[in-house]
Amino acid sequence: MIIGDFFMLFCFFVSLMKIQRITYLSLGTNQGNKLENLQNAIDLIADKVGAVLSISSIYKTASWGFDSNDFYNICIKVTTYHPPEKLMQILLNIESELGRKRKNVAGYADRNIDIDILLFDDEIIFSKTLIVPHSKMLARKFVMVPLAEIAGSVIHPIEKQKIAICLQNCNDDSDITLLNEKPKRPIPISEKYNYIAIEGNIGAGKTSLSKMMSDEFNAKIVLERFADNPFLPKFYEDKERFAFPLEMSFLADRYQQLSDDLAQLDLFKNFVVSDYYIFKSLIFAQITLQKDEYLLYRKMFDLMYKEITKPDLYVYLYQNTTRLLENIKKRGRDYEQNIEASYLQKIHDGYKSFISTQQNLNTLVIDVSELDFVNNPDDYTNIINQIKNG
Repeated sequence: MIIGDFFMLFCFFVSLMKIQRITYLSLGTNQGNKLENLQNAIDLIADKVGAVLSISSIYKTASWGFDSNDFYNICIKVTTYHPPEKLMQILLNIESELGRKRKNVAGYADRNIDIDILLFDDEIIFSKTLIVPHSKMLARKFVMVPLAEIAGSVIHPIEKQKIAICLQNCNDDSDITLLNEKPKRPIPISEKYNYIAIEGNIGAGKTSLSKMMSDEFNAKIVLERFADNPFLPKFYEDKERFAFPLEMSFLADRYQQLSDDLAQLDLFKNFVVSDYYIFKSLIFAQITLQKDEYLLYRKMFDLMYKEITKPDLYVYLYQNTTRLLENIKKRGRDYEQNIEASYLQKIHDGYKSFISTQQNLNTLVIDVSELDFVNNPDDYTNIINQIKNG
């Protein structure tokens, strides 16, 4: 392969990757509970834009260009996968969600929240809807002071000077006051957890949630390879005959997959999310195996279990039996269609017993019986917020 072909191939793979970008935002407010306004905006940015990496102190300044209440101003550093134009639209939506009503009149006005894009990596953007770097940032001390606090060594793409130097060159002589209060930085999932295991009964939605989280948070995903197991369809036809080879093959495959995938560091992923944890092998084995088979199986399991990395968070999705049966029927796997409610209840009881005995495992049970997180964004956000706080 010649160098040109290799470069084109490299560019192709890069184009398929989700690339994190760094953006610096300015936030200001002069209405209502100003500290609360800033915190609410930061929390929504963390939910909808990306991880908030740093937050400046709050600086109080007089209103700019009109007489009104003083402003509270901050700058934040955020990582995002969104392109600039999409980011701008998300920020406008956040302003609207927080109650800002834009007026089609010239000049400055009061606002409960104002969010501006100051920098987006080292890009220079001139479009009908967006100019980056912000065209007026260099002339505003209430922007440059908090920005220099968290990005003093960052180079302004047009001025070709550090932000700290740009601040020194700023001609704005308005008063600016450092306040003692400071908003709290939301801790992103990628900083809180290295490995999250999503578990649940058959048809609970653990694979769907794992895929959604992997896509949103750029996580490495580990999915159970149940479709490749030749014993699974046979087991549902003759459980007594095929239970032991099924459970042994699952145990061996889960051990190998988790050992390999959790040991391999992926530089382009933030953390690992899996749609199973190896202990499910023991839970199912307790239900399906005869006593003597289970004793032998348990010896093998104990040898493997102590070698497996434990998740930083173990999430169990609880789904009622009626919904489980509906989901199983909906996804249409032939070998699952004769699963009985009593079998699902035994599985749930096994998980419940396991969770109740775990002293050193960080567990979180989420009831998804009334949720549709695949089709309802609010339900999905609800689950993600529980995981963030888990």
